[in-house]
Amino acid sequence: MGRTATQGRAVMNYVLVAALGLAAGVLSGLFGIGGAILIVPGLVLLAKLPQQSASGTSLAALLLPVGLLGFLQYYKRGLVNLPYAAIIAVGLFLGALVGAKLAVSLPDATLRRAFGAFLMLVAARLLFF
Repeated sequence: MGRTATQGRAVMNYVLVAALGLAAGVLSGLFGIGGAILIVPGLVLLAKLPQQSASGTSLAALLLPVGLLGFLQYYKRGLVNLPYAAIIAVGLFLGALVGAKLAVSLPDATLRRAFGAFLMLVAARLLFF
């Protein structure tokens, strides 16, 4: 028996999402960026997830592999300022709580546009300033 078109699309989505994770991991380790910059748009555009689901999926996926493994590589080389990291972590904890509550209360289209505007601002800053 062959695969149905739906099964084929599901397999392709898994392959695309796996490639997206690999690319985000490489870029996160290379540039110290949050993989969400790549993962969230990838999940929305390639896997056709709603913006809110893409954000939640990205957070779940990034928690251990990027946070812990990336940190260990930099820490072993003495390249982590622990006091700054602790201060940032407190802000991240509070900010993530507020941001997640806000994200799930906004319409998907509004959240998608806001994320797109944020990415354009980051890109402009990196390219021109």
